[in-house]
Amino acid sequence: MQQGKLVLLIGPSGVGKSVILKALKMNHPEYVFPRSATTRARREGEGEDLYHFVSEVEFSQWCREDKFLEWAQVHKGARYGTLLNEIIPAIKQGKTVIREVDVQGFQNIRRSPYFGSDKNYTLNTIFILPESEEQLISHITKRAPIEKEELQRRIDSVRMELAVRSETDTQIRNVEGKLADTIRQVEEAIVA
Repeated sequence: MQQGKLVLLIGPSGVGKSVILKALKMNHPEYVFPRSATTRARREGEGEDLYHFVSEVEFSQWCREDKFLEWAQVHKGARYGTLLNEIIPAIKQGKTVIREVDVQGFQNIRRSPYFGSDKNYTLNTIFILPESEEQLISHITKRAPIEKEELQRRIDSVRMELAVRSETDTQIRNVEGKLADTIRQVEEAIVA
């Protein structure tokens, strides 16, 4: 049996990764979409389809037990992690695993003992670019009211994240009004 691979969708917040991931889930039931573990509070209407909601104590225990491929502490202290048991078994079965991560997650996975050119498993990385910085800022500010300092912090973060794009296998620009084209390009990059 041919071994599968891990495909990472990477890009700054607000660029459309979640919308692309949702379309991939609908179009490709043959792919595996692992859940993240998180210590953040469950939002209204959220089920268990995207996250394992765990306590800080449980998350720390899983860290000590090396259950994570990668984990990070993000916005306001919540921790998020990619569980090995949601990834490696599926790859061993020959499946394609699709995972949305931030730049920090991408760098941690790339440095992990599991993925990379000289490692055991195949990694395919796709960076989703905004149409422009202005368009991305507009998306961020439309989501919810945001303080000026927080907006500047996010803009600085976006610029740092965009600098990583050259380290990925494929870069795809998500142009406003052309989501279907973006999804098609992502699908092509996954099977390439």
